Amino acid sequence: MAWPKGVAVPTIPSRDRTDIIDEIGRYAKDRLPPEQQRLFLTFIGQYYGRIARGDLAARRMHDLYGAAMSHLTLASDRPPGVPAVRVYSPDFEEHGFGSPHTVVDIVTDDMPFLVDSVTTEVIRHGLGLHLTVHPVVSVRRDTGRLVDIFDRHDPTSGMLTESFVHLEVDRQTDAAVLDELGHDVLRVLGDVRAAVEDWSVMRERALAIADALDVEAATLDEEDRNEAAALLRWLADDHFTFLGYREYELGTGGGEDTLCAVRGTGLGLLRDSRSRPVSHSFAKLPPEVRQRAREPGLLNLTKANSRSTVHRPNYLDYVGVKRLSPKGDAVGERRFLGLMASAAYRQSPQEIPVLRRKVQAVLDRAGFRPDSYDGRMLRDILEGYPREELFQIDAEQLYEAATTILDIQDRQRLRLLVRRDVFGRFMSCLVYLPRDRLTTALRTRIEGILRTAFHGVSTQYATQVSESVLARLHITVHTEPGAVPDYDVDEIEARLVAAMRSWTDDLYDALVDQLGEERGVDLHDRYADAFPAAYQQDTSAAAAVVDIGRMEGLGGGDDLAMHLYRPLEAPPGSLRFKLFRHGQSVTLSDVLPLLENMGVSVVDERPYAVRPAGAEPVWIYDFGLRLDELTGLDTDGMRERFQEAFAMVWRGDLENDGLNRLVLRAGLRGREVAVVRAYAKYLRQVGATFALDYTVATLADNPGLARGLFELFRVRLDPEHAVDRELDAKHVVHDLQGRLDAVTSLNEDRVLRTLLRIVEATLRTNYFQVGPDGAAKPWLSLKLASGQIPDLPLPRPVFEIFVYSPRVEGVHLRGGSVARGGLRWSDRPEDFRTEVLGLMKAQTVKNAVIVPVGAKGGFVVKNPPGDRAALQREVVACYSAFIRGLLDVTDNLAAGEVVPPPRVVRHDGDDAYLVVAADKGTA
Repeated sequence: MAWPKGVAVPTIPSRDRTDIIDEIGRYAKDRLPPEQQRLFLTFIGQYYGRIARGDLAARRMHDLYGAAMSHLTLASDRPPGVPAVRVYSPDFEEHGFGSPHTVVDIVTDDMPFLVDSVTTEVIRHGLGLHLTVHPVVSVRRDTGRLVDIFDRHDPTSGMLTESFVHLEVDRQTDAAVLDELGHDVLRVLGDVRAAVEDWSVMRERALAIADALDVEAATLDEEDRNEAAALLRWLADDHFTFLGYREYELGTGGGEDTLCAVRGTGLGLLRDSRSRPVSHSFAKLPPEVRQRAREPGLLNLTKANSRSTVHRPNYLDYVGVKRLSPKGDAVGERRFLGLMASAAYRQSPQEIPVLRRKVQAVLDRAGFRPDSYDGRMLRDILEGYPREELFQIDAEQLYEAATTILDIQDRQRLRLLVRRDVFGRFMSCLVYLPRDRLTTALRTRIEGILRTAFHGVSTQYATQVSESVLARLHITVHTEPGAVPDYDVDEIEARLVAAMRSWTDDLYDALVDQLGEERGVDLHDRYADAFPAAYQQDTSAAAAVVDIGRMEGLGGGDDLAMHLYRPLEAPPGSLRFKLFRHGQSVTLSDVLPLLENMGVSVVDERPYAVRPAGAEPVWIYDFGLRLDELTGLDTDGMRERFQEAFAMVWRGDLENDGLNRLVLRAGLRGREVAVVRAYAKYLRQVGATFALDYTVATLADNPGLARGLFELFRVRLDPEHAVDRELDAKHVVHDLQGRLDAVTSLNEDRVLRTLLRIVEATLRTNYFQVGPDGAAKPWLSLKLASGQIPDLPLPRPVFEIFVYSPRVEGVHLRGGSVARGGLRWSDRPEDFRTEVLGLMKAQTVKNAVIVPVGAKGGFVVKNPPGDRAALQREVVACYSAFIRGLLDVTDNLAAGEVVPPPRVVRHDGDDAYLVVAADKGTA
C-alpha cells in the first residue's frame, strides 16, 4: 500500500540476498529493544534465507521488515498442537507496513504436506499466488510462549521444529472473504495433522489385515488371498500415502442393505470427528450397486467421490478390504483412503500385486507370441494403460479395451472406450484420437459432450501424447449416484467424431462433392492450410468452395472478384459483400467511399489473408452492409448490377459520386448511371443555377425519375428499338411529367425538368456503339439541338456535341450548318463550355468573310498527373478520345455521299458538317 505523505520510503540497494538480510537486521536494530533484537536477527536469517534475491530486492526494506515482524508476532504465543493462522491485507496505517497483496501467515508444528496442502486450498479459492515463504524454524516454548529461536536443530535439547508459512495472494478487501479463507486454511491444517498423526497407525493396520487374510478369508481362493495380502504390503511399502481409514459393518434396515461406520475405528481424514456418516450416502446408491457389497471378492479398488485436501488435490484412491464371515459372506469392510505415490506410476504393472494377474490374464487370452509384433504392442499398451484404470478394471474389461486399442494403433481415427464405476459415481472414458488433432479447444468440446451424455457434474482429464499417431485422453466424468441415463457408446463416439472434424475436413468433402474427386483433391492440397482461423470460424466449408472458385479466377495485378450475398440469418436490409484481391491488400479507406456512394452503410469489416500453397496471397474482405433504403424496392438483378458498378468504379471506368446510388435505388447498371451523370455534368456546364452536388443529390433522391430519364434516352436513341419510337417516347415523357408533378421541392422540379428537356433535345449518341473488340466505348457522346434547351446562355449554337468519360470531358459548338473552327485544351473544368462559347462567338466574327458562322471545341483533362512527361501523354490520350467521341456521332462524306455512323439513331437527318480526311480510327 502507499506510504503516508511526507514519510521517506527506505529502499534496498541492488545487492545479493545476504546483504539484503543484513540491511534488514540493521534496520531492525534501530527499532527493537535489545531483548528482542537477538530473537529477530536469528529469525530473519532463516525467514528470508531461501528467497530469491529478485523477490527481496523488488520490495521496500520496511515492508520486508514489517512482514517478518508481523509473522514473528503471530508466533509469539501458540498453544501446543494448535496452529496459528492470520489472513489480512496489510495497510501502512493499520499494520505499520504495506503490501499490494493479501497475506496468509501460518505457524504450526512442522509436518509433511503443509505447504502444498495450503497452497492448493488458496488456489481452490481462485486466488493467484505471488510469493511463498516457508522456513522450518527450531524454537523453544514455555507453555506456548516463544522463548528462543535457534540457528540449527538439536533433537536432544527439547527444541521444537515449527513451520512458518507466509503466502501472498491476490488482494482481497472483503472481511467475509478473508474470514472464509482463514477458516478453510485451518480446516486443511487439521486434515494434514490428522493424516500425519495417524499415518503410521494406518500403515500398520494395512499390514495387520494382510497378515490376517489367510485366516479371515479362508473360504476364498488361496491365490486371491495371497494377491490381496501382497497388494496391501506393496501399498504399505511407500507406494501409498495413507490419509484415512475406517471400518464399516454391512447390515440390513427396512429391508435394504446398510453400511454403517464402526465407532472408534476412524483414523486420519476419517476420524469420527472429521468424517460424515456413510450410511446416508450408501443409501443413495441404486439397489444393484448396493448389492455388490455382498458379492464375493476381497478387494474394492476405485476412486472416492471427493478430492484430497492433503498433499495433492486429486480424487482420493479408495482401497476397500471386505470382512467375511466364517461362511464367506461379506459382513463389513475395512476402507483405506489415500493417494498413490509417484513410484506406483513408474513401476511396471507386471510387478504390482493384483495388476500383474490382470495383465497376465490378458496376455494369455490374446495368445500372441511374446516376440511377435502384436505381442510387443499389446504389452506396451498394458504398460501404458492408465494406472488408476488398471487397479479398478476387471480382466475381462481390460482384455476388450486392450485389444480394441491394439486394432486402432495405426489408424488415425477416434475411438471411445467407456467404463462405469462399480458404485456409479463416475464414468471413466478413454478417448483415442489422431495426435495432430488434439488441441485445448477440442479437448474442451469432448469434455462437454461426455459430461452432457452422462449427466455429469464435473470432469477431470489426463493427456498422453507419445510417438504413436494417436493421442489419449482419459476423461473422468463424475456423476451423482443413479443419475447416469441409458447411453449408446457408438452414438456418443459419433458425436465426438463430429466434434473432432476440422473445418479442413469439411472443406475436403465439400470440394469433392461439388467439383469431383480429381479437381477437389487438387484444390484441397492447395487450400487446406490457406485459410486463417478467423475465416474458418466465420465461413462454412461449402461457402469456402464458392470463394475458392472466385480466387481461382483471379489473375495477377489488380484483378478483383466480388460476391454480394444475403446470409440466411440476416435481418431485412442487411447484406454482405466479399471483395477478393490478388497479391496486394487494400485498406478500408480505399473501399469505404465507393460503397457509401453506392448507397450502403458499412457496419463491419472482416479481412482475411488466404495463402494458397505455391501462390501469392489472396485478400478477402467481407463487408457487412446495411441497405434500409431498399426496403420494399424491386432488387431483381441487384447483385449483378452492384458488382459490375463497383468493379467499374474500382477500375476508373465509372466516376465515384453519389449518382452511383442509382444502381440500387433506380435499378440502373453502371453505364446507364454514366448516361445520367453525363447529363448532370452537361447541366453544370451550361450555367445552371444549381451546383453539381445539388443535381446529383436530386437525381439520387428521385430514383424513379432518374430511371425515367434514362428510359427516355433509350427509347429515343436505341437502334434496336423496333416499335413506334415516337409514340413510346411520348408515353415515357407523359409518365415523367406526371411524376414531376408529385415533386414537392421547387428547386428539384426545376433541375429535373431541365434534364428532361436536355434528353428530349438529344439528337444522336454513341452509347449503343461497340469497339473493334466488341466492348462498349469508354466515352459517351451526345449530340444536342441547343435551341431546344431552355435557359442556355446566348448565343445559342445550332448543334453541339458533348463528350463525357471519367477521363475527359469536352464540347464542340457549331453556330450553323456551315461553320468553321478549331479545338483547344482547356484548363477550366468547372466552366469550359463558357470558354468555348466565347471562342465560338469570336470565331464567328473572324469567319464573317469566309463562312457565315463559326465553330469551336474544347476539352479538359480530368485527372492530370503531376509528372510533366506523364501529363503530356495524358493530354494526347484525352485529345484523341475527344476527337473519337466527336466522330462517333458525325456523318462522313464518301464519294460525295453522306455516310452515317453505325448504330446511331439520327433525329436531325444528314449532317456531314465535319469532313475528316484521315481514317476515323486514327484521327
